[in-house]
Amino acid sequence: MDNSQKITSKEQLRALYSAPMPMAVKKQQDSLDTYAKQFLQLCPFITLSTVGQSGFLDCSPRGDHPGFIQSIGNQSIAIPDRPGNNRLDSLTNIVECSEVGVLALIPGFKECLRINGEAYIDVTPGLLKRFEYRNKLPTSVIVVNVREVYFHCAKAITRSHLWDSESYVDRSEMPSFGRILMEQIKGDVSDEDVEKAETLIAERVKTTLY
Repeated sequence: MDNSQKITSKEQLRALYSAPMPMAVKKQQDSLDTYAKQFLQLCPFITLSTVGQSGFLDCSPRGDHPGFIQSIGNQSIAIPDRPGNNRLDSLTNIVECSEVGVLALIPGFKECLRINGEAYIDVTPGLLKRFEYRNKLPTSVIVVNVREVYFHCAKAITRSHLWDSESYVDRSEMPSFGRILMEQIKGDVSDEDVEKAETLIAERVKTTLY
């Protein structure tokens, strides 16, 4: 028997929590200010959240050199789509439903930046050229028209010790990425199969990064 006590209304939810501090509400803006732009110039990593018409959700990591996200005026940001696995989960969702959320992180910073808005995929040659890196152009650029932007406080990253090197977990605590993939795909695999997969993964990271 399910004894869970589910919250089914906004009224029930609000009754559980104190009212937000006025500062937490007033900090939200509808355009990029100097500080948001400066944060993006220093940022090498974001997560991009999207949703499709069917309700399929996706949260995708996006990383590049600091400043890889460019602001377009005060109302938009542009994110290059570098080579990936070609599943196109995020991009397909954007074509179907433009609503997106962005969480931007800077190593060493305990605060992060949140941006919500409507996105579209742009392949205008001049825009692609703005993101040329190592003589390579992105296949497309995700443009997000900003609707909400605000800084998020340090609590989550402080609790997680995310940037504290003493909290880093040794990679040997889990099997290699190659072994995980091969066992998920094929089940029982030989060490030779795993070695081949790991060689392929390492080669693709080396040769198809841009």
